[in-house]
Order: sequence, then C-alpha cells, then structure tokens
Amino acid sequence: MKLNLKKPIIFFDLETTGLKISTDRIIELAAIKFFPNGNKKTKTWLLNPTISIPKEVSEIHGFTNEKIKEKPTFKDKATDIFDFFSDCDLGGYNSDKFDIPLLAEEFIRVDLDFNLDNRNTIDIQNIFHKLEKRTLTAAYKFYCNKNLDNAHSAMADTSATYEILLAQISKYDEIENNIESLSKFSNVRGECADLAGFIKFNNDGDEILSFGKYRNVTLKKIWQENPGYFSWISNADFPMFTKRIIKNFVIKMKLENKFKS
Repeated sequence: MKLNLKKPIIFFDLETTGLKISTDRIIELAAIKFFPNGNKKTKTWLLNPTISIPKEVSEIHGFTNEKIKEKPTFKDKATDIFDFFSDCDLGGYNSDKFDIPLLAEEFIRVDLDFNLDNRNTIDIQNIFHKLEKRTLTAAYKFYCNKNLDNAHSAMADTSATYEILLAQISKYDEIENNIESLSKFSNVRGECADLAGFIKFNNDGDEILSFGKYRNVTLKKIWQENPGYFSWISNADFPMFTKRIIKNFVIKMKLENKFKS
C-alpha cells in the first residue's frame, strides 16, 4: 500500500534538549519526503542546539554535549531545512502538539516564516489514541507486528510512524486513504490560530484564548476589557508563534482605533 497523495508529504521526528516548545532546541531532525509518483527522499540533520543537553535527556536519546559540540547549528542549516519542507504536507507521531510547534519556533528564531497555510497535518498518535490508545513502540508492534529497534533515533521513529499509518489505513474502515480526511481525523486540537493551541477559533470564526481567566473569550472582547493582558502574554513564556499572532492582532486593533478617531 502507498498513500494517495496530491502533493509531497513529509514525515519527520525530532530529538531535542527537552519538551518545552518555547525554550528547548532541536538536536536531530529526521525526515522522509514521499512524492505522489511513489518516490521518496530521506534527510537527517544532526545539530548543535546551542544550549546544554540535560543529563537525563541524554540518557534517553544518547546525544551528549560532547557529541554534538562541533555540529552545525539550526541557523546554519535553516535554509536547507526550510527548502526541504517547502510546500509539503506534514506527518508525525505527536507532531501536532510537539514536533511541528517546536520546528516552527526554530524557524522563527532565524526569521523564516514557517506556517501551516495550505498544509495538511497528520498526527499518527491521535489516530492511534482514538482507536487503540498505546505508545509508539506498542503501536509499531500492534499494527506492524515488529519490534521498534533504536527507539528515540529520529529516523527509526520516522520510518515506523509512516509504516504505522499505512497499517492503520488498512485496518480501519473509519479512515480513508487521502491526506485531507487523514488530517481531519487526526486533529484533536480543533481549529487553532497558532501551532500550540493557545489561540483557537470559535464557531463564528473569531479568535479566542484556550487558557486562563479569558478562556473561550474572543481576542476582541479581551482587547475592549483589558488590553494590557496582551502585554502580559507577549512577555510571558509562550511560544514565539503564539506571540506573533498576538502582536499582529494588537497592531490590527491599534490601526482600527486610529482610523476610527
């Protein structure tokens, strides 16, 4: 079996310095690009994250500060990575909540505009959790009847993720072999304005916050009641992608107020 594709899709996995989207960095990025004609292309980047790798994290994936100190930084390879990912749909395991937002943060740091406009995303973990509820290693055994050797190697995890998706398509009548329906089925965050899910859309298409005292309140209403709240978000520990949306909203509101006066 192969995926029915209208344009290339990249399955990818990250090994990082930790799990915090706003502050942790990429050490290894492995990606497999699948083309509609059946061809594929693999790429792996091993990077110096420019921040220290905690010992407990090194014990999980095996990358140490000593091992990567001479490697290029994300900034050094950003253009190559950006070009490889250009105009592709995206897939991964827990990618909607972690890999995609963290990758976007890295691009923002080097002033490259990576976003999800005109992209579908498929999170294989969400399909798995909706239908079976397991981990990646267990999913690989369950769907493919294989042991996942070299778990926490980015390329091994990426390859396993793609195999699991093909097995899921074969197993379940609920999911179809096309990217749009797979993207919709695997989306558990709802319609989000940002990549981390802090800003969502309500049923009227208005941007709302998904957290805190203004949970489910539109940005426009918050602006009317407490515009200083946006300054707090801008200075707090939120992902840069989220802050960018807030910044653009504030600029828009100030311009509207200027033309009204």
